[in-house]
Amino acid sequence: MEQVKIDGLAAGAQKICITGHIRPDGDCTGSCLGLRRYLLDGDVSRQVDVFLQPAPTVFSFLDGFDQIREYDGGRYDLCFVLDVSDPERIGENAACLKQADRVICIDHHVTNAGLIPETYVKPNAAATCELLFDLMDEEKISKKTAECLYLGLVHDTGIFRHSNATRHTMEAAGILMEKGIAHAKIISDTFLTKTYLQNQLLGRALVESILFCEGRCIVSMISGRTMEFYKAKHEDLEGIVDQLRVTKGVDCAIFMTEMEFRVYKVSLRSNEKVDVSRVAAYFGGGGHVRAAGCTLSGTFYDVVNNLSEQIAAQLDG
Repeated sequence: MEQVKIDGLAAGAQKICITGHIRPDGDCTGSCLGLRRYLLDGDVSRQVDVFLQPAPTVFSFLDGFDQIREYDGGRYDLCFVLDVSDPERIGENAACLKQADRVICIDHHVTNAGLIPETYVKPNAAATCELLFDLMDEEKISKKTAECLYLGLVHDTGIFRHSNATRHTMEAAGILMEKGIAHAKIISDTFLTKTYLQNQLLGRALVESILFCEGRCIVSMISGRTMEFYKAKHEDLEGIVDQLRVTKGVDCAIFMTEMEFRVYKVSLRSNEKVDVSRVAAYFGGGGHVRAAGCTLSGTFYDVVNNLSEQIAAQLDG
């Protein structure tokens, strides 16, 4: 993989599209927009389109954010699929893959067994943005590209606090900072600062959380009715599962969002003893050793019981 570079992969392609997973987070948004800017910097005559679901507005300072849209037709020479390990995670934008002469997947999820034939996966990369950094010519990374890639590093490492942050991650971040980006402001504005609504939802999730597995696991849920009451969006729930994870004595945290009646988006986080990617994969999801997710149906207690069996097997082992 080290011999492969973005410039070589995109050579000769004039119509390029980029897509990522549903409900794009910092790494997905940053990698898609960072690659877009890098490709345009290399050849301004190119057409480079980014197809994603609406991204959190807190990322609107990124170059090209206002150009993000959902796929509405058209053929492409090349399609990049970023930060995706499961085709179902692309959603309706997956239609653009079928309209491209060549498709390349670049990802860092350990559960990616080869999403498409031409897939570049580096599970030990802290973020897809870190992998993209490695595939780019460092000298050609502009300030605007650096802002996008730094955002992805910040969000997928929890401001470099998670165990996936390595020496190389920190070195990459340092190089991006030297491009002149407002690195402290990016962290403050997109990760630390919360709206009043976000704090209300976080408070509710903490108050209604439940400990189980002898206090080694914690779970909380925000129902669809609660989302409607607060007129909340998915982005308003960002960071809740990570706050649950830092509860003293907890090895694994679960945060559930009711997407429709008795259908839950499940976010899993762990500290040292649970590989949540194995738990998520068992239920058809995916992710990383310390951060993963899946979708499950049933009552709240059905879902928790099913998850607890898989988690307890690892804790007991």
